[in-house]
Amino acid sequence: MTKLRLAIVGAGPAGIYAADLAIKAEKAFDLSIDLFERLPAPYGLVRYGVAPDHPRIKGIISALRDVLDRGDIRLFGNVDYGTDITLEDLKKHYNAVIFSTGSILDAPLVIPGIDLEGSYGAAEFVSWFDGHPDVPRTWPLEAQGIAVIGNGNVALDVARMLVKHPEDLMPTEIPANVEEGLKSSPVTDVHVFGRRGPMQVKFTPLELRELGELRDVDMILHDEDFEYDEASKTAIATNKQVMVIDKVLNQWRQRETGKASRRLHLHFYARPHEVLGEDGRVVGFRWERTEPDGEGGVRGTGEFREVPVQALYRAVGYYGSPLEGLPFDSARGVVPNREGQVLDGDEIMPGVFTTGWIKRGPVGLIGHTKSDAMETVGHVLRSQADWWTPEHPDEASVPALLASRGVQFTTVDGWHALDAHELALGEAVGRTRIKVVPREEMTAISRA
Repeated sequence: MTKLRLAIVGAGPAGIYAADLAIKAEKAFDLSIDLFERLPAPYGLVRYGVAPDHPRIKGIISALRDVLDRGDIRLFGNVDYGTDITLEDLKKHYNAVIFSTGSILDAPLVIPGIDLEGSYGAAEFVSWFDGHPDVPRTWPLEAQGIAVIGNGNVALDVARMLVKHPEDLMPTEIPANVEEGLKSSPVTDVHVFGRRGPMQVKFTPLELRELGELRDVDMILHDEDFEYDEASKTAIATNKQVMVIDKVLNQWRQRETGKASRRLHLHFYARPHEVLGEDGRVVGFRWERTEPDGEGGVRGTGEFREVPVQALYRAVGYYGSPLEGLPFDSARGVVPNREGQVLDGDEIMPGVFTTGWIKRGPVGLIGHTKSDAMETVGHVLRSQADWWTPEHPDEASVPALLASRGVQFTTVDGWHALDAHELALGEAVGRTRIKVVPREEMTAISRA
């Protein structure tokens, strides 16, 4: 019987869902799947891109773990595509490959002063507080006033982590270095800016509600932002999610303020104009007041405002990274594709597929990732005529290749060992988990 040897590069939700769907799909051939992940641990942005005080979202890991624990999918962690293994290597060992590498970089924000010291991308900060092994252990938390640019869930995650008292994070899995860093922060005011109105935000009601539950933090809103135009009124009347957001924000407007030690300011109709600097460092943020344009967008009013801040975080979206041997759309930060089939110009690249954010861009939730993977997997299974013919299809050849190159790869069993170690670290101090951060330590524990 024909056998499909399938490689999947990226062991986040997109890659694991693709593997699971391929295993469960009806097919007239055998299938074996190997997952390659550049980090020693699996789960991608669910482990390293979700704020640690989101246990409900972290629960997704349980479902992903169930897939890996079945034993019908191999995991090779700590393997860097393009360095430890290449596209030519994959062609020699597999019939096809799906790339599910996600989008881990910050999308650019092109305004004057954005490169000043004290101006950061949200993605890197999220990686730091989530204990990503490839970012520095320390973070410069020295500002009393901070600006966060963006009106999506990542912007709210960043704002919440900056303004939340660190002792309230202790039930979570934050690493020890993050705990120490947040304890040293002198922050008093965090300002979140969105260029459109409060009824056009991109964050979810759940994410918004969590902001209002912060201890010793005042929520500061401005009445001028709540003079709704007809489009906003229609959105409230016709969209349940918008209606909930309206209700939550207006409840906050009624709250008494002035007694908390920290404040979270929400600014709407604020288009970024310039990051103000002095001696090469951030000292303020200037924005232009906008107004509805009557067509669902906004236009500038010519009125500019400023706020003194000493740090700024841009949370205006994620951006994908180029992959060796594959075409790349630098405008969108994705691998060009047609329904997951990678395109080189107008031609489909045989045997090469993509799914997740590197396929469609950094939009959508977990549900989109599953449907995305289903579309891609369907094309993989139906394209048997275009599969590669590998020279070394035997499964033992892959670990032998990695070992011959000195790659200290990790496995599912290794992840179980690391998982148990982190849980034990947490249990010793009355917490659920404490993440191990250094890559070398993660790898050593996983390979022991």
